[in-house]
Amino acid sequence: MHAYRDQYAQLFRDGQDVVLLAISADPVAALASWAKDDQFQFVMLSDTATAVGKLYGALASRAGLTNRNLFVVGPDGKIAYRALPFREVDPTSYTALGEAVGKLVGEKQ
Repeated sequence: MHAYRDQYAQLFRDGQDVVLLAISADPVAALASWAKDDQFQFVMLSDTATAVGKLYGALASRAGLTNRNLFVVGPDGKIAYRALPFREVDPTSYTALGEAVGKLVGEKQ
């Protein structure tokens, strides 16, 4: 989440024509506290029942845990890019993410 925060302007065009939603199985209060303390500039949503996680195949093999997956959804509501799992420690993951977002908002590559 810190990498998203730190690269928000570059990856997500500072929120112009892009909405970043982070979905977690953590409770609302924990996410709200974390978002405030770490100054995240995007929306964090709670999925404690893991309904969204199940729909997107993000549940890990151990009960109650989720995989770190990433989906870019286009304006038509269709998934335009997916990283299953998203490898947050790999810098090339952010390059691919930025390119996927850029394609959706019409940036020239």
